Amino acid sequence: GQLPTWLQGILLRNGPGMHTIGDTKYNHWFDGLALLHSFTFKNGEVYYRSKYLRSDTYNCNIEANRIVVSEFGTMAYPDPCKNIFAKAFSYLSHTIPQFTDNCLINIMRTGDDFYATSETNFIRKINPQTLETLDKVDYNKYVAVNVATSHPHYDSAGNVLNMGTSIVDKGKTKYILFKIPPSVPGSKKEKKNSCFKNLEVVCSIPSRSLLHPSYYHSFGITENYIVFIEQPFKLDIVKMATAYIRGVNWASCLAYNKEEKTWFHFVDKKTKKEVSTKFYTDAMVLFHHINAYEEDGHIIFDIIAYTDNSLYDMFYLRNLTEDFEENNKLTSIPTCKRFVVPLQYDKDAEVGSNLVTLPSTATAVKEKDGSIYCQPEILCEGIELPRINYDYNGKKYKYVFATEVQWSPVPTKIAKFNVQTKEMLHWGEDHCWPSEPIFVPSPDAREEDDGIVLTCVVMSDPKEAPFLLVLDAKTFKELGRATVDVEMHLDLHGMFIPEKDLKFDTE
Repeated sequence: GQLPTWLQGILLRNGPGMHTIGDTKYNHWFDGLALLHSFTFKNGEVYYRSKYLRSDTYNCNIEANRIVVSEFGTMAYPDPCKNIFAKAFSYLSHTIPQFTDNCLINIMRTGDDFYATSETNFIRKINPQTLETLDKVDYNKYVAVNVATSHPHYDSAGNVLNMGTSIVDKGKTKYILFKIPPSVPGSKKEKKNSCFKNLEVVCSIPSRSLLHPSYYHSFGITENYIVFIEQPFKLDIVKMATAYIRGVNWASCLAYNKEEKTWFHFVDKKTKKEVSTKFYTDAMVLFHHINAYEEDGHIIFDIIAYTDNSLYDMFYLRNLTEDFEENNKLTSIPTCKRFVVPLQYDKDAEVGSNLVTLPSTATAVKEKDGSIYCQPEILCEGIELPRINYDYNGKKYKYVFATEVQWSPVPTKIAKFNVQTKEMLHWGEDHCWPSEPIFVPSPDAREEDDGIVLTCVVMSDPKEAPFLLVLDAKTFKELGRATVDVEMHLDLHGMFIPEKDLKFDTE
């Protein structure tokens, strides 16, 4: 096919790549060693490269020829030959775990720099052109967080906004929203990590429970507010601190309490204060926010939610057998939900009345105690890994680009969904497993879907070669594909970096 001539830059993707080291195997697919891969578009041609992230974790494991660093689903133990004192000491030192720097989930941009990220306090700087691994940055040196999301947001001034959890710090557990400015001008020497040195805590939200903070994978943002959902899918800190001694993995310290509520928090970006009204809905599990915006005194946010946490369990490697697709069925299908939350409402409204004044089937009902119980409008079912035209982030929008997953967790198609008309377009072919679709706007875009969609497609038939697929975002028709004659891994997330943003410092 033909690629648009304006498409110049790099599609950079990240995901778990190596699951066996020596005689040892990870328990979970999300534990594999991070493998970066990229497609570089230059004058109508596409170049592919891939490289393992040379994290400390990677280096230690490869050197020992076995897994020696624990991951979320795999607890690793030190060399049994060490003496008994060293062993006792290492048990004690695992209470607040020294997390891995195997950053395998996403790519984050700060200023001119790019980082591989996961959900621990470590991120790794990378060179997007060569995929070389550079500095290791520990968030904890700049802000008191033990874990952070791998789905930050970016504002028009070039700041990165992200959230992390501070576990039992000074007797409190809280969720911290922080802002990383783009690099600060100055001498080269001062420039190193200057954006992190100028990191600012925007606000903190106390956890409803000291020892059971909520797990979260992403958050939402509108023009004036941060949207954070505290879900009853929680981490048990005491279990986590004793996991090593008990010989279990950290994933087993996560529990979903379906009797509990899910709480919505809205933080005003200007005042840095949380909206005082208590908004909640029923128990749910969510990983991905799609978008959020404000309209007539309401916050509208779209998320993909589940009724249980079966998704994570599916990806234990013991379940990933040849007949995986037939045998593994999600017990909860991903559902795209829209919540409409009235921030401004009549304080004298009757108990039991619906406070939503916009045309929507979503409701927000006033309870006796003044809290507001929200029920969503169901937009569609069966989509995951949602992406939007990021120019519309925090604004009223129409389109979601996503992978389509039915009862099996492996995506078989990609979809374009119109949240306003509920129309859906698909692309799919037999034996194709596409990855998260990334929208790239065309340079002279007038409409939200003027541009293309990029996805990497892995074949379930090993005899067939994987490829990069380029679709016209408007019609969802194929413009072209670039076949890659290597074994490509199923990845998680990534970003497109336009050529003009590749100012790479060779230092």
